[in-house]
Amino acid sequence: MEYNIKNRITQIADKLSDNYKQQGLFEVEVDQHLPKREEIIDILNEVRRIVFPGYFGTENTAYVSLNSFAGNTLAGIYEKLYKQIYVALSYHTLEKEPSNIESAALALTLNFLEQIPTIQQLILKDVEAELEGDPAANSREEIIFSYPGIYAIFVYRVAHELYRLHVPFIPRIMTEHAHGKTGIDINPGATIGEYFFIDHGTGIVIGETTVIGKHVKLYQGVTLGALSLSQGQALSGVKRHPTIEDNVVIYANATILGGETVVGQNSVVAGNSFVTESIPPNTKVSAHIPELMLKSRKT
Repeated sequence: MEYNIKNRITQIADKLSDNYKQQGLFEVEVDQHLPKREEIIDILNEVRRIVFPGYFGTENTAYVSLNSFAGNTLAGIYEKLYKQIYVALSYHTLEKEPSNIESAALALTLNFLEQIPTIQQLILKDVEAELEGDPAANSREEIIFSYPGIYAIFVYRVAHELYRLHVPFIPRIMTEHAHGKTGIDINPGATIGEYFFIDHGTGIVIGETTVIGKHVKLYQGVTLGALSLSQGQALSGVKRHPTIEDNVVIYANATILGGETVVGQNSVVAGNSFVTESIPPNTKVSAHIPELMLKSRKT
């Protein structure tokens, strides 16, 4: 059997071209681009360098002026982030006047940079919560270097500030990068208080409208999600994920759903619990534990 490779490839290309036109996602105007994922990840890495000087770069803080280091690194972050915000706004907005996009990108970039000291203060409190809550943690340094929960929280806190500034595309690119690295899925729109502690972390899901108070501890597999999503985009902007008040502990594989669901302060939710109603403060919630059957094993 003979194969006309050129004709076959041409036919496949024609079908793909038809798909491109039908979707309307891939044909852009001249000078219109999408943000570059690699550049955004690089920005994250630079912000991590400045938040944890001496940990993730080549600088030796014994010899380098931290003030000069901060200034130089901020300048680099500004240049990279401004370009990506400008690209994101250019693609996303209906406003096509370049000078307006430039001024908006400039303001958003500087507003974000001004929040970096606050991000640093918050993430250091999260490191403290990890140290106090995990007896296996040997030091703050170990947590900063190696804990996936801290990395996911760090990326969330960076992305959340950009989300609050209504920067398109970039916040979600950041948190999905962290999701891929850690298995922890935190939407940048969630609101999370101080001293947030994630133990192990794999499989945790925190939805966009979730509100989490201070000193909250989550274990692996916890879902803070929405109830039925059959209405899709009609629910955009509606509170559809739960509220977790201060000093709550939620153990492994618990699921808490619904925008009206509130877990009251100082409560404990046991592993494998399924919660769709509010829980009063100072409550322990547990699922019925199946009875264990023990039989002698024949040898």
